[in-house]
Amino acid sequence: MKRYPGIRLLILMLSLSLAACASSQEKIVEKNRAEATRDLGEAYMGQGEYTRALREFLKAESIYPDDPYLQNDLGMAYMAKGNLELAVEHYQKSLKLKPDYSPARNNLGSAYLEQENWDAAIECFKIAKDDLLYGTPHYPLTNLGFVYYKMGNYDQALYYYKEAIELAPNFPKSYHGIGLVYMAMGKYEDAVEAFETAVEKAPKEAPIYIDLGKAYKMMNEYNKAYEIFTEAAAIAVDPKIKKEAEQEAEKVWNR
Repeated sequence: MKRYPGIRLLILMLSLSLAACASSQEKIVEKNRAEATRDLGEAYMGQGEYTRALREFLKAESIYPDDPYLQNDLGMAYMAKGNLELAVEHYQKSLKLKPDYSPARNNLGSAYLEQENWDAAIECFKIAKDDLLYGTPHYPLTNLGFVYYKMGNYDQALYYYKEAIELAPNFPKSYHGIGLVYMAMGKYEDAVEAFETAVEKAPKEAPIYIDLGKAYKMMNEYNKAYEIFTEAAAIAVDPKIKKEAEQEAEKVWNR
């Protein structure tokens, strides 16, 4: 019987090729399934349902763990649940998979900020703000302002907040931050101006109203402070913030 080694080799190569194609197709299907699960988790995150979001993200990770966007999502979910160590771990995984992913780097900086690891937070925010392809550099700039505010370096805090405003004039968090800095400096009129601008740009954010009320209180404008605290209580969604606003209103009412 004649042997045809060339044909046998060709059959073997075709078999291996088909197996590789099948494996590749299976990976694509798994990746798509993981992305669909991740999308569902992101929808839950948007609704503030962090436990459900985390559950979906963990399902997605069990299918396709090498997704930098998923790892960033996991970091945000853990951060929302108050587990900063796991948040940091997943942000770092995200950046290991995609070193130029600035949203994850900014989020990592925020986690370090919560841990009061100021130097690590500053490093993350500075790298993120210098990324020319990052669409929202005012986020890390504002975060830098907050870090320096927490460190008591008010001039540097104002510098970064104002730089953020130059890039995003309608970003209320920067104005809110400036108000906090002026409050710490005892410049209450400047604080009121900054808080009022923040309120104008974010009329449903009760915490800004509370800080505005406190600034009026420091200026002995008790009627105005009472009005602002009452308005904060009316729009507050978080029960803790609502209670704080009501307590502040009661304090100035009883003066």
